[in-house]
Amino acid sequence: MRKYFLTLLLAITGTTAFACTTCNKQIREGIYNSSFYPNLVTMLSAFIVLAIVVGILTALTNKRHSARVAANPNVQLLSPVPLTTASMVLGIGLGGFIDGIVLHQILQWHEMLSNKIPATDYIGKSVNMFWDGIFHAFCLVVVLIGTILLWKLLKRKDIDTSGKLFSGGLILGWGLFNIAEGVIDHHLLKLHNVMELSSNHDLANIAFLGISIIMIVIGYLLVNQRRNIT
Repeated sequence: MRKYFLTLLLAITGTTAFACTTCNKQIREGIYNSSFYPNLVTMLSAFIVLAIVVGILTALTNKRHSARVAANPNVQLLSPVPLTTASMVLGIGLGGFIDGIVLHQILQWHEMLSNKIPATDYIGKSVNMFWDGIFHAFCLVVVLIGTILLWKLLKRKDIDTSGKLFSGGLILGWGLFNIAEGVIDHHLLKLHNVMELSSNHDLANIAFLGISIIMIVIGYLLVNQRRNIT
């Protein structure tokens, strides 16, 4: 059946080179080789690190809020923690999507494994596109988790729903994603560079981290400004 389907496609298009993972043997061999599972784990590593960071930040913020509540027993203090955590998770996923859409697809400065597998030919481009898709799949999972966390807050009356917490959390999450992705993928594992065709990779890679730190500071200031008045 599969052979008949491919033959039909050949007859319709008049070509023998399909850029799909199910019909091109060279692309399949470039993806499903001894590096497949290491690449998959590598792709997931930044998200694992980010999950740990969000968990630690949430625990610390919860502890700080509990101390404030204990110090002001006669004052109702709305918790900034749930909305900040949910928006941070959402910001991580959206930051990943923005990175993939703008830098990988629109500008095409780099692709997921473009420093390991140059995207300079038909096969290399297709293999990198596959791993870009896996990266986006992880981003989608994170966005769904963030959406569920936000949805669970709809009926709660004991939390602060300030727009500053929401926007600050989004920016903070985006900046955290960039830092984790930049340090792990650009500097430690060297999967790709921000501008793959640049003669000076370090300049763009460091600038990427610098902008990310600024984003984290802005996000933190927004969240902390609101937290100090509740």
